[in-house]
Amino acid sequence: MNLLVDPWLPFKRRDGSQEFLPVTAMVDPDIVDLALPRADFQGAAYQFLVGLLQTAMAPEDKSEWVAWYQTPPSAEACLEMLEKWAPAFVLDSDSPAFMQDRDALAEEKATDIAALLIDSPGASTVKNNTDHFVKAGRVEHLCLDCAAIALFTLQINAPSGGKGHRTGLRGGGPLTTLVMPADSTSSLWHRLWLNVLDTEDWAYERPNPSDAKVFPWLGETKISDKGQGTYPDDVHVLHSYWAMPRRMRLNIESTSCACDLCGRHSEYSVSSLRTKNYGFNYDGPWTHPLTPYRFDPKKPEQLPYSRKAQTDGLGYRHWEALTMEDKKEKGFLPARVVLDYALKCDTADDMDVALPVVAGLWAFGYDMDNMKARCWYGAHMPLLALDEDARALAQLWLRQMIELTDSSARLLQAQVKEAWFSRPKDAKGDVSYIGASLWQVTEQAFYQRVMELGELLRSDTPPQRFPAEMAASWYRTVTRQAASLFDELALSGPPEQLDMKRITKARNGFRKKLHTGREAKDLRKIGRLDEKGQPKASRERQGESA
Repeated sequence: MNLLVDPWLPFKRRDGSQEFLPVTAMVDPDIVDLALPRADFQGAAYQFLVGLLQTAMAPEDKSEWVAWYQTPPSAEACLEMLEKWAPAFVLDSDSPAFMQDRDALAEEKATDIAALLIDSPGASTVKNNTDHFVKAGRVEHLCLDCAAIALFTLQINAPSGGKGHRTGLRGGGPLTTLVMPADSTSSLWHRLWLNVLDTEDWAYERPNPSDAKVFPWLGETKISDKGQGTYPDDVHVLHSYWAMPRRMRLNIESTSCACDLCGRHSEYSVSSLRTKNYGFNYDGPWTHPLTPYRFDPKKPEQLPYSRKAQTDGLGYRHWEALTMEDKKEKGFLPARVVLDYALKCDTADDMDVALPVVAGLWAFGYDMDNMKARCWYGAHMPLLALDEDARALAQLWLRQMIELTDSSARLLQAQVKEAWFSRPKDAKGDVSYIGASLWQVTEQAFYQRVMELGELLRSDTPPQRFPAEMAASWYRTVTRQAASLFDELALSGPPEQLDMKRITKARNGFRKKLHTGREAKDLRKIGRLDEKGQPKASRERQGESA
């Protein structure tokens, strides 16, 4: 099977129907999305197509980028451009084979195909009968289509895998962020092309279709049994899209099966694979164009590290770090494609293309605990693309808004414990859901403020101070929701354990601290609000009219 020629990816049409088609279907304006059977496969398939476009069809400059954004190539033209790359994308070859080791690994013991799935329980988990939520044995046979995307998903997300089984180029379970069109009815082509970089801003030598420095499976595996590293200077810059940390070979059998993932009948079956340790050991200052990073501004000699999903999920508490660069204080470095979108918006008028100031951002990834997948997270949030001056103002104001929620959530969690327990510091158990509840109920309001702020800052007369009405609205939203949640949670325990005197004391303390904390004072100051969260100018006008 060839991944550039055969119909192996499920595409979703505008009318909601789905069909397995070749990758060239991505240029069809009637195709609006992919339709993979798992969330991690869906994210990986997007990355596969973005990487393919960046490798084989990258525009020379922004003018060419705009031309293809507005008018994608035909399926025939797309196939013509991809054909020369086809030899590198054969899945069922003796050697070389897509994302598989050059060595046949014939001497290695076969492993169940479920090992390709990141969330599958490991051998020790099954042995100890602790596979409570994700059971062993649920996946025994895969079709070639699902095996291909499962293999790619593992290689680009590879977590720790035991002795010598290397993690991915971005670290185990990296976070991926993709720019999405503001219009939900946009074609798949627009969704993909927004994440393709032109080679004028991201300069690199055009790759050769047979270059093993781009596609590692075309060459000999760099063995790392003594810790030998693979560094950015050792390979082509596009290697980051096709990194291959794991040494694997699929055992493809010419026996029919019903795929345990997609349910389709297949003439070929993949039930096992062979693996070996000490493959490519990625080390050094790697940065992936689709992943956000963080660094320590006080220690520039240290390498940036990729952001990972955490147990608290993905929400607007992470919004600034994923969308806005901060080199001086917090060391936020959004994905290159995110920063590139802001640059495109700056020059949109010159390029004669309409790119909305508020686009979308799709963030996703596994929350990993070493080798164990705890959860898959995916979130959609607005992406604010502004010029440098407007971006600095928006970042200052929105950071204040986020910090108010953060301090209020921590206070809420602490004071609810005060209401529940006579000795709250000795109370055991995870109560992080208390603070998380405030983030959750205020999320949509925050994103609405982001979109409103984007419109204001791109207007003919952008504000130079935080709009007082917006600051007041946010202040009231957070404090009122926090107070409401306290009342709801404080009284949620068993009636026989409720101590109304203790609850009342905790409630009074919570209400007072909610309005006197540093973050609350900072937001009132920047928004020129009084202690009740009302714009001072508005109250002065009310006094004058009275």
